[in-house]
Amino acid sequence: MNRVEQRRLRILNEVEGGRLSMSEAAELMALSLRQVRRLRAAYREEGAGGLAHGNRGRPSSNALDARTAERVVALAKQRYAGVNQQHLTELLEEEEGIRLSRSTVRRILLGAGIRSPQRRRAPKHRRRRERKPQEGMLLQIDGSPHAWLGERGPRLCLVGAIDDATNQVPYAVFRRQEDLQGYFTMLRQIVRTKGIPLALYHDRHTIFVSPRKEDESIHAQLEGKRSLTQMGRALDELGIVSIPSDSPEAKGRIERLWRTFQDRLVSELRLADARDLDAANRVLRRFLPRYNSRFVLPAAEVGSAYRTPAPDLNLSTILCLKHIRTAGNDNVVRFKRRRLQILPSHGRKSYARVRVEVHEQLNGSIAIYHGGMRLNTTPAPLEAPALRASSTQSAQLTVPPTHSAPAHRKPAPDHPWRRPFAPKRTGRTLSLTT
Repeated sequence: MNRVEQRRLRILNEVEGGRLSMSEAAELMALSLRQVRRLRAAYREEGAGGLAHGNRGRPSSNALDARTAERVVALAKQRYAGVNQQHLTELLEEEEGIRLSRSTVRRILLGAGIRSPQRRRAPKHRRRRERKPQEGMLLQIDGSPHAWLGERGPRLCLVGAIDDATNQVPYAVFRRQEDLQGYFTMLRQIVRTKGIPLALYHDRHTIFVSPRKEDESIHAQLEGKRSLTQMGRALDELGIVSIPSDSPEAKGRIERLWRTFQDRLVSELRLADARDLDAANRVLRRFLPRYNSRFVLPAAEVGSAYRTPAPDLNLSTILCLKHIRTAGNDNVVRFKRRRLQILPSHGRKSYARVRVEVHEQLNGSIAIYHGGMRLNTTPAPLEAPALRASSTQSAQLTVPPTHSAPAHRKPAPDHPWRRPFAPKRTGRTLSLTT
């Protein structure tokens, strides 16, 4: 009996002894007179056991079915092995049709000896930075190299961005490695779907910041500022503020995003049996809307800070590799192993000794610009040294290979040539005459 039932037993004993009235007992028990009469009748009929609640010892009508609990444990050990408890709760409802609360799933797993794969780190004292008040004011971008496919496929790098105000992931893409093309692809998609953000927060990777030991160009020294990388130049042309961080903790929002993705997305990729880059990106396209619907927060201020691109904005002329070259006296521009002949265009006949921009697109195509206008070009004939080199190479490809003489081989120890020489016996005696 609990303490309440023991107290009621003492009061009823006083009533039975005539030392308390029923109304006084009801006041002491904080019950109605009818309830006290019911308790006294049960006490007289069943004794002290009659004061216990009638449902004590009976299974609850809302108790979890043992078969369901066994199925949850089996799924957690087999198909959903390594999935955290909150993610497992969502997957059980979405994939298996088992609707349980997180606390129930946690209780079932702990009862089966299955602990959460998430390890809690010791807390450190840090000062939290206030979120930006409006969507699109600041995006944190980064790349996460990780064994996303486990042992089923190659090691990939996830390049993505997260909005500082809402935790929304506007775009992410898997790449073979963290490269400029991945960031250009991400930025192009964000500008097309959301708009131009005000600022990007990133690390000090050489994609964003030029190495300190790199020699500055003469033009950069004359202008008194450091030369921009291709990514820095693209952000400057789009009017996006580039903010480099000094430590990974400074951009903790996207670091926590990678930690969540390395838990949830890895499980999703395993369940989908993704084995290559294309399959991983297909799973990612389905995963991002579900993630955003689950984790996006409302911004402090209504509206969006994304800027609408101008109607005449051509992203292909910005999100590309730009190189400065000087046209030769023959109006030919040399770029890597290619030669482009500049034709008369835009009212100008010659571009000899003029500095032009060579735009190298991500697909490998190139174009030449001057003063913001694209020049008409055509492939130029090769020079004499290039022609000789190409003719020599083609001759080597057309002439059938000749078989060289076999290398000298050392005779074996039992070769007949190594046998000692013996004169042939003829049966005649040789005489010497003097």
